[in-house]
Amino acid sequence: MSGFNMQPHAALMIVAAFTVGLARSPAHAPAQQQGGPQSLPPRDAKAVSITMEDVPYPHPVEFLSFSIHDEDVRLAYMAVAPVGTPNGRTVVLLHGMNFFGEYWTEAIDVLRRAGFRVVVPDQIGFGRSSKPVIPYNFHDMARNTKRLLDALGVERAAIVGHSMGGMLAARFATQYPDVVERVVICNPIGLTDSRFDRPWTDEEAAYRRVLGQTWASAEAGIRRYFAHDSAAWKPEYEKYVRIHYGWTLSGDWPRLARVRARIQQAIYLDPVVHDWEHIQAPTLAIGGAEDGANFPARMQHLAETIPNGNGRLHLIPNVGHVPHFEAPDRLYPVLLAFLREGLGDARRP
Repeated sequence: MSGFNMQPHAALMIVAAFTVGLARSPAHAPAQQQGGPQSLPPRDAKAVSITMEDVPYPHPVEFLSFSIHDEDVRLAYMAVAPVGTPNGRTVVLLHGMNFFGEYWTEAIDVLRRAGFRVVVPDQIGFGRSSKPVIPYNFHDMARNTKRLLDALGVERAAIVGHSMGGMLAARFATQYPDVVERVVICNPIGLTDSRFDRPWTDEEAAYRRVLGQTWASAEAGIRRYFAHDSAAWKPEYEKYVRIHYGWTLSGDWPRLARVRARIQQAIYLDPVVHDWEHIQAPTLAIGGAEDGANFPARMQHLAETIPNGNGRLHLIPNVGHVPHFEAPDRLYPVLLAFLREGLGDARRP
């Protein structure tokens, strides 16, 4: 199989990729050969807090407090000022299901050096944000993001979403069109309505799959993003395997597993394929072309569905699901060119 393709199985496979076995490997087991997949965790694998205070972020993390579904929560975010002369524009970066704001580290630096203010939330249920066991859906994620922009005084912004964040970017653009200057949807999941491709799995079954995550399943889940090319994997990506596995060593893992199971189901139940035709802002569908055999055609369909000819498509050859890791030199020039269009019309945040 070439590439990493979560379509049409986006909803239920996102977390299931991490949970191929229910027997947890012992944390003290020896690592296998350097550079290749390991069935057992390395000796120095450590527990990781489900709110990730022990994972360094590139910029100070602040919190916005509010209530949702009768739960008091804190939304973690980074709000990063531009370097040099501000261009008056704000970019919001929306993370994917298996990541969090930290993985935008290089993107933040590229954007702020180009004069943009950069806002990077960890959605509720992710990263350093609260992990309430509540219903999850893209409407709430969009509303929580809007709460953050309101609190920061941001009236207009470009919205950039990767993977699950690409689904959220589409929903945000339809719900808050007056806020959205431009939309960038990068290697999104949810390019089909998977409700018609696979049967429903109840929450308990989804929870048990997530709860059974092992080192081997966590590593397989991250490595498959780079499966299109044996040379694409880099040793530094192992830190994300360590984080995913480290959560399972935390006493709070059952809570996070429950949350992740609910988010997994939300992606299944809340498709965005019907949102695209309602996006009013100029939209760039961009990403690594090697995200599965049907990915280019589905991205073409996304771009063509944006009304009034506002959709554009740019696929990067020989690159997989996470182009800002694998091919930043080919991603960022295209991204910056798109975001810089119409700078003179922007209102300052």
